[in-house]
Amino acid sequence: MCGACPVSVKITPMLSNGRFSALSYRDFRLFWTGQWVSLSGTWMHMTALGWLVYRLTGSPFYLGMVSAASTLPILLFSLVGGAVADRVEKRRLLIATQVLSMVPAFIIGLLVLTDNITVWRLVFLGFALGTINAFDIPARQSYLVSLTSRKSLLNAVALNSAAFNGSRMVGPVLAGFIISGFGIAACFFINSLSYLAAIVALSLVSAKGAPEKKEHHMARDIAEGMRFLKNEPGLLRIVLMVSTFSLFGLPFISQLPVFAGEILNTGAKGLGLLMGASGLGAFTMALLIAFKGDIEHKAVVMNVASICFPAGLLAFAFSKDFNIALVLMFLVGLAVVAFLSNANSSLQLRTPDGLRGRVMSVYTLLFLGMTPIGHSLLGVLADSVGSASAVRITSALCLGLSFILISRKDAG
Repeated sequence: MCGACPVSVKITPMLSNGRFSALSYRDFRLFWTGQWVSLSGTWMHMTALGWLVYRLTGSPFYLGMVSAASTLPILLFSLVGGAVADRVEKRRLLIATQVLSMVPAFIIGLLVLTDNITVWRLVFLGFALGTINAFDIPARQSYLVSLTSRKSLLNAVALNSAAFNGSRMVGPVLAGFIISGFGIAACFFINSLSYLAAIVALSLVSAKGAPEKKEHHMARDIAEGMRFLKNEPGLLRIVLMVSTFSLFGLPFISQLPVFAGEILNTGAKGLGLLMGASGLGAFTMALLIAFKGDIEHKAVVMNVASICFPAGLLAFAFSKDFNIALVLMFLVGLAVVAFLSNANSSLQLRTPDGLRGRVMSVYTLLFLGMTPIGHSLLGVLADSVGSASAVRITSALCLGLSFILISRKDAG
């Protein structure tokens, strides 16, 4: 949202001076509050889904398959989603995706409640939800600058990450207790209802995220965004690092039910605490970035974080003690957000307004769209050598590739 808009009222000197400056915008506050509730339900859903698949099959392979099904559509459709985000009013698009997202979560809960759930139905419903996300995520990422300003964009990205990871801290812990106390179906019903918070918040937001008029064909629009990334110095390195994380680092989360159930012997509550510890680390880093207001040496921070993340994950894969595992998950969460928040803001700040949806769709493609390949590789590997050994191998690969990428001369 532009600074001249009447709803962009500064609410405190601290906010307007850079610390949490994005919260000085009414539209962003509404959006951010709705995200907290909705994303808490999403993380509850993801935790319950992993435990459900593990309970149904006991197979690391199927854990990877279900995770891959939910992210494969992002690989297939996110570039189209980015082009759509640059063509239509972003607020209406986001309201539509929130309404549609309620349906798969509710259906899963109903199937579990009636004892009609199967792993293949979970694959199908995960694919449906992933397709919705392929249009939701590029629009959401590129909408942030409409809710605030270019000056407050890094702060908005950090606070949005805080909401994502704070809910990642709360949702899994709640899921562990809800599964134990009320049954697994309750998690999916609660998630379905949680989207209402985002829908109400978006309905109250004034910024529409209106597009520039487009006369080109969709394919030409997508190609224009790809050319911009190719020709912008330094951005190729960022997107290659993001794809490395997605292929060999971030898929570890699909194997956490095995770590909780067989390696650390802590059950559903332990799974929730492991995911919550990672979320706490990510939330802490997001708040630190938001409080600081800006990062002067973004490249240095990204380089350090790109080493710390796979190194922490490698150490976790060797851990046999639950308390040590929790600490390592916390550190992994810190490093992930330190890298991704700076990568996200760097891409957005160096992108013209009319291209932002398409550029962020490439970011989404590499950040989330590559994970189905990563999940599938990790699932197959885990089925052959065990989850712990599989995570050790993939995190070591991630660490090695990170060293290679940070040694590139085009690090700008």
